[in-house]
Amino acid sequence: MPQYPNRQFLDFEQPIKDLYEQIDQTKKLADKNSKIDYSQTIQQLEASVLEKRKNITEHLTPWQRVQLSRHPDRPYTLKYIEKIATNFIEIHGDRNVKDDKAMVGGLGEIDGQTVMLIGQQKGINTKTRQLRNFGMANPEGYRKALRLMKIAEKFNKPIITLIDTPGAYPGMEAEERGQGEAIARNIYEMMRLRVPVICCIIGEGASGGALGIGVGDKILMMENAWYTVISPENCSTILWRSWEKKEVAAEQLKLTATDMQGFGLVDEIVPEPDGGAHWDYTKAAEILKSHIIKALNELRDINPDKRIQMRIEKFGKMGHWKE
Repeated sequence: MPQYPNRQFLDFEQPIKDLYEQIDQTKKLADKNSKIDYSQTIQQLEASVLEKRKNITEHLTPWQRVQLSRHPDRPYTLKYIEKIATNFIEIHGDRNVKDDKAMVGGLGEIDGQTVMLIGQQKGINTKTRQLRNFGMANPEGYRKALRLMKIAEKFNKPIITLIDTPGAYPGMEAEERGQGEAIARNIYEMMRLRVPVICCIIGEGASGGALGIGVGDKILMMENAWYTVISPENCSTILWRSWEKKEVAAEQLKLTATDMQGFGLVDEIVPEPDGGAHWDYTKAAEILKSHIIKALNELRDINPDKRIQMRIEKFGKMGHWKE
């Protein structure tokens, strides 16, 4: 995990940055004057950092949670796989067009059980963001995901998907190769998979890009993730013809984990370390892993036919309407 001063801070994290600067200044004074013991002062400032992180997390607006979900230091799919799984072997390609780097997947072990792990991957710097297409998969990415799901079904291995995308890639070439059909096919096929499917929204869960790997028996959502049909910026652009109303849009879209659980769209909220998952990768992964293991244990002994019927009923009940 990157440490200060290389860490990036959001606007509302400025008080934490100020405390870190005070810690740095105190350490410099300690180096210059060894006769004075500054250790207690440093400990107090470090405790203040932890307290400030906790306070900020408890009073976040929906827009601030969106910002946290996009934090450049936030762990992405491959980092979670590294932390929660062992013996991971990545599988490439859709056997048709190419290997979409925005969608990753492969076999790994969690708590001694072999599972298929699939998810969108964003880049950690400019070069890898371009390579990963900013986590926006093309049709071949969703077809690769479906191929891996079918492999898992063939060998009776549970499927775990990690959702983190600003949306499926909207380019003309993606539409020409059947972006809509690829996502629709995944939704259709995932509904009928005979193995347990656990979907985890670890960051951004936008539109069909998220739904393409988002149909499962258990839907988990991390505390500072968001899940909705459109991003706040695009919603603001459509309704008010400006990005300036993005905070209002985030509020009205009801996109937070608490909102999603209230609507019955997700089953469990996965807590994050104080301040967000970007502060402690290991702890964030441990919490997520415990929820995944719990879900696997709940689903393991259910008859496949019954599990499919429960999945169909689960998604059939979603939504609110009036006649």
